Amino acid sequence: MDRSQELYANGDQNLEANLIDAIEPSSSVPQTKNYKRWIRLSIYVFFVLFFQPLATILGRLYYESGGESTYVVTLLPLIGFPVLILFNFFSQLRQQPKSTDTNVNHSPSFTTLASVYMCTGLILSAYAYLYAIGLLYLPVSTFSLILASQLAFTAFFSYFLNSQKFTPFIVNSLFLLTVSSALLVVDTESQDTTNVSRLQYVIGFVCTIGASAGIGLLLSLIQLLFRKVFKEHTSSVVMDLTIYQSLVASCVVLIGLFASGEWRTLPSEMRNYKLGQVSYVVTLVSAAISWQVYTVGLVGLIFESSSVFSNSITAVGLPIVPVIAVIVFHDKMEASKIFSIVLAIWGFLSFVYQHYLDEKKLKNCNTDPVEDDGTQTW
Repeated sequence: MDRSQELYANGDQNLEANLIDAIEPSSSVPQTKNYKRWIRLSIYVFFVLFFQPLATILGRLYYESGGESTYVVTLLPLIGFPVLILFNFFSQLRQQPKSTDTNVNHSPSFTTLASVYMCTGLILSAYAYLYAIGLLYLPVSTFSLILASQLAFTAFFSYFLNSQKFTPFIVNSLFLLTVSSALLVVDTESQDTTNVSRLQYVIGFVCTIGASAGIGLLLSLIQLLFRKVFKEHTSSVVMDLTIYQSLVASCVVLIGLFASGEWRTLPSEMRNYKLGQVSYVVTLVSAAISWQVYTVGLVGLIFESSSVFSNSITAVGLPIVPVIAVIVFHDKMEASKIFSIVLAIWGFLSFVYQHYLDEKKLKNCNTDPVEDDGTQTW
């Protein structure tokens, strides 16, 4: 591993240590501090493992119960960003005040920030729209397994944007995730359970792959931005980026909703919703909130522990959606789908294990403090 990547990883480790110290004041009893940190970690793990599957299931429930608007489902991961504003506000109350002089010197210009928020927001809106189309045409179990290929796309784009090396474990991960998704494109039995045509099934598959590529590009781009643009690395900076890009993406999707005229069908859609009008509102509101709580958990894990741990928890949660889909929507669990789950989990663990080896090597080889070069690992 070259010197720039060593600086990159050490900067991330120093960032995580500094954030933990900033969030939790020093105590005369280290055990108490460690106990509180593990409580926070447990809460964030619960947020990731519970609320991401819940949000996906609620999105599919909307379609299954008579909902037809892809723009509404597109808005669900985006429109709940005010929840993050509250989370960011209370997080800042717990942090110690910092010198304003250093913050001014390291803050990007308004034009730079606006460009960053616009660019990431547009990519996020495209991802959310492709996500909504994929969820419409595919069984939710198949959809979630194909979406797992986002890790392969993240590694692919990081190779070009962040100079990530393709080690044997990374190559193994890319291969397994690719095969896992390829198995599902020829799964004709899954197509029969969704009452869609072969063309619609292929469209759903392609859009889901596109959504995976979009989120992979977005994560790699954010990693690059934190290395090149953002000089101050705090939870507040990350939350600001998440909030503003969600705001931009929400505005783009709302423009599409009104420009397409799809908003005119929403009142009749609510009246004809199979579960009732109250359930219609509850389903959509719950899905929007679930997405934001999941985001809080994901960001919390990165700052309380590391991005590797965050990816590990995501890997653990991979089989949850297909299992729930079998119970709730009676999706068929064919042998090909089970094999796809196994390959996807294997691919995730291979990817995470490579990052574990990298961090272990850096801890053993780099004992001296390294100046933070302005990087962030996602």
